[in-house]
Amino acid sequence: MLKAIEGHFDFPVFIGKAPSVDESFYLSLIGNSNAKLFHGGTYALLAGAKAALVTSGTATLETALFKVPEVVCYKGGYLSYLLAKSLVKVKYISLVNLILDRAAVPELIQQEFTPEICRVKLTEIIEKGAARNRMLDDFEELQQKLGGPGASLRTAKEMLVIIKKNQIV
Repeated sequence: MLKAIEGHFDFPVFIGKAPSVDESFYLSLIGNSNAKLFHGGTYALLAGAKAALVTSGTATLETALFKVPEVVCYKGGYLSYLLAKSLVKVKYISLVNLILDRAAVPELIQQEFTPEICRVKLTEIIEKGAARNRMLDDFEELQQKLGGPGASLRTAKEMLVIIKKNQIV
């Protein structure tokens, strides 16, 4: 990911630090690049982001719900990848694409995940244009499929009704 952005973009680059990972690990990867380590939490980072390179997992869904255009990146050990691919039959690896059942966000997996391809895909979603707008529209649809804003509050209220009805308290 760092090789993809190195010397090609004129904006600050931040890497979100996971609380469970030691800072020295990140610093060894960052080296002398212009990327900075962000300690303020994922949501604070996403709230100010224009675009993101995201590893597969729940982070892809969180990024989409913050309406941050993203490129999903995944490269694992070759044997692990082959094993997972033979056991798990899905069309996509990102939750965004799985929920929408289409390639709403680009997925760069294994051999496709190169600095050059990553840079091209990132450029497409940074620039105001069709690819960025289409992705933002897809994020709106995703949010509606997930119940729209306030879904957690509505769920909590429904749970209270069920608890009171069944006198579980």
